[in-house]
Amino acid sequence: MTQTITRLNSSDANFQQQLQQLLAFEESSDDTVHQRVLDIIANVRSKGDQAVLDYTNQFDQCSLTNAAEMELTQEQLKAAWDSLPEDKADALQTAANRVQAYAEKQKMESWQYTEADGTILGQKITPLDRAGLYVPGGKASYPSSVLMNAIPAKVAGVRELIMVVPTPQGHTNELVLAAAYLSGVDRVFTIGGAQAVAALAYGTESIPAVEKIVGPGNIYVATAKKLVFGQVGIDMIAGPSEILIICDGKTDPDWIAMDLFSQAEHDQDAQAILLSDDADFLDAVAQSIEKLLPEMERAEIIKASLSTRGALIKTESLIEAAEVANTIAPEHLELSVADPEALCAHIRNAGAIFMGRYTAEALGDYCAGPNHVLPTSGTARFSSPLGVYDFQKRSSLIFCSAEGANTLGKTASVLARGESLTAHARSAEYRLK
Repeated sequence: MTQTITRLNSSDANFQQQLQQLLAFEESSDDTVHQRVLDIIANVRSKGDQAVLDYTNQFDQCSLTNAAEMELTQEQLKAAWDSLPEDKADALQTAANRVQAYAEKQKMESWQYTEADGTILGQKITPLDRAGLYVPGGKASYPSSVLMNAIPAKVAGVRELIMVVPTPQGHTNELVLAAAYLSGVDRVFTIGGAQAVAALAYGTESIPAVEKIVGPGNIYVATAKKLVFGQVGIDMIAGPSEILIICDGKTDPDWIAMDLFSQAEHDQDAQAILLSDDADFLDAVAQSIEKLLPEMERAEIIKASLSTRGALIKTESLIEAAEVANTIAPEHLELSVADPEALCAHIRNAGAIFMGRYTAEALGDYCAGPNHVLPTSGTARFSSPLGVYDFQKRSSLIFCSAEGANTLGKTASVLARGESLTAHARSAEYRLK
């Protein structure tokens, strides 16, 4: 199986243009999809449960007759957990424990301070009342996504966590349901698609409206999340998976090739890029790709991904590689070098940074502890991994003593009158001594 992969060199005059062409990607969301999702949302808003039932029967080939059949019981979730083989139960429990331990470190706490005149300023931290978790169904089975989305919400103190997961032809995935039980999900509805997002955003007779929707989905789900944003919060609009590796040429090239495969196998739009200051090493990795690709179950998907969006890039130095990485702002960044901490000091933009030769990105996907819901498509320039803080709100606290109201009121009065907002000014002035 001959594999072609783009080769770039940072010393080429048109390197930046070539790099931008490599990174260019736009999710194919056409007007037809947009209008279809708008129609689904409107129908769910007006007809509630009945619309959700109709769409579920239509799209998932189910035969639900009433709203009660859309919801799984806690007993069913527990039965899924109890039925797991020991090795899967142990792996799921280990991953859950690590995700929770990491999440516990992220909790924000309320704080306040008192000024000399008795004025108190502070910040009150409050968890969301209710959050919605979208979990893909069908051929996909992502129990790890259940853990990564549900556990931080629970650690944050979210009162009620509602999970939706499609079950095509009524087939449930026991591992996903077991993960929901283990994570403390409160209610699970067997629905998916844009109709599930609309139900979570606006509520129906049976499905409660939530404050925020998190979790990945297809183009219909992503479009629906965009359209309901504002009515509810959302985590992010995730693009294709990405991995960027910086290597000093001293790691086994087979390891690096397989690390590239680990993201390329997601889908043909995934992006896998290797940066190195060692041209011979890039050649060695290319040979490893050629050697290992025929062994892979998803060889055709990997081949399509690497040939259309993958690249092996020669840089003048590791520091320059770090600057290229900052331009790319990848979802996953592996620093497969002798001194990853030193190189990490030069990294400004990345969703998750995997330090050292032994830290495969795949560990982060499942069980390292940090969240695997990460910014993609260059959004790591301004956004962060999903975490406990995404399920907590900050409220400002202001308490003025009489003396503080007298001092601040004079300042506020001057500024308000400067903006010709007389009622603002007089409201402050009433409290002056």
